[in-house]
Amino acid sequence: MTKCKHLIVGAGLSGVTLAERIANVLKEPVTIIDSRNHIAGNCFDYFDNNSICIHKYGPHIFHTSNKEVWDYLSNFTKWHPFFLKVRAYVDGKTVAFSFNLTSIKESFPEQLANNLINKLISVFGYGKRISILQLRSYKDAELSFLADYIYDKCFVNYYKKQWGCTPEELDASVAERVPITISTCDDYFQDKYQGIPLNGYTKMMEKMLDNPNITVKLNTPFDKSMEYENLYYTGPIDEFFDFQFGQLPYRSLEFDIREYDQEYFQNNVVVSYPDNYDFTRICEHKYFLNNKSDKTVVSFEYPSEFVIGKNERYYPIPRPETKDLYNKYLDLAKQNPNVHFLGRLGDYKYYNMDAAVERVLNFFNKGI
Repeated sequence: MTKCKHLIVGAGLSGVTLAERIANVLKEPVTIIDSRNHIAGNCFDYFDNNSICIHKYGPHIFHTSNKEVWDYLSNFTKWHPFFLKVRAYVDGKTVAFSFNLTSIKESFPEQLANNLINKLISVFGYGKRISILQLRSYKDAELSFLADYIYDKCFVNYYKKQWGCTPEELDASVAERVPITISTCDDYFQDKYQGIPLNGYTKMMEKMLDNPNITVKLNTPFDKSMEYENLYYTGPIDEFFDFQFGQLPYRSLEFDIREYDQEYFQNNVVVSYPDNYDFTRICEHKYFLNNKSDKTVVSFEYPSEFVIGKNERYYPIPRPETKDLYNKYLDLAKQNPNVHFLGRLGDYKYYNMDAAVERVLNFFNKGI
């Protein structure tokens, strides 16, 4: 490979966003490489033989309240409006999840449900969203009963499957991602803008990369012998530095994608199984873009520990000790001003898609 002025490692959303800005705003050549055989990273999707849009690496619903980010991506796609509503299998029935006032009515006898709802509203206020850790810390007999029920049925075993630990062992921000909603709203997210690219994430990112200044090289792992003036690395920061201080821990996922010869498998796009089975959820893909077919495709999602050479990194594990370890690598990174780390793996942060884009736009706008 000849010397690049701008070399981006990783053709996921962070890398693609930066490549687009360099090519279209700076009008400079940029090379983007990826070890996989496709662009779009974990957002990669495709249409199968049944014209169903498959999210290969699990459900991705874009949501943001940042108009700048929404408007930016809207330059490359039209949107299919989509408000994610998740159900969870609890005590033999499915209930709205994240847990809300409707979930309470679905889970308890009428009088008990009404008492719990009235207490929640009087203490926290209607429309509020609170974490399970907040609810568990409140000293009240009725709320303690509710907190223990939700914790035991919806959180603790789900966390053990998803993260390999309990909610208390992780940064509180993780628990806040699945709040308890004190209203009947069953939208999983509360952002102003929510949707899925009308033709899929892969097509959106193909448009972002459609510039003669951009060279894309797939099946191309990063090699330190590559020559560049500026490197933008969205891979794992610890691997870049040859694990000098040890490995940063991650959780991984495995997907069992199955086709069924029936119109629908379940009555919702995502059904979580916090207390049953080894998988955490079942996703039915035809709901994403309302694809019509006599067949359907679902994926069973199995979390696991990340092991180098065996599976892929998905989720950084936010704990105080992992933050300290990451900061050691960050100090190393600061010693080379021509190498920049971005993305969920480079920054070791549990980014949503909009936050990943916002991070890159802010980085670019400061001048590179």
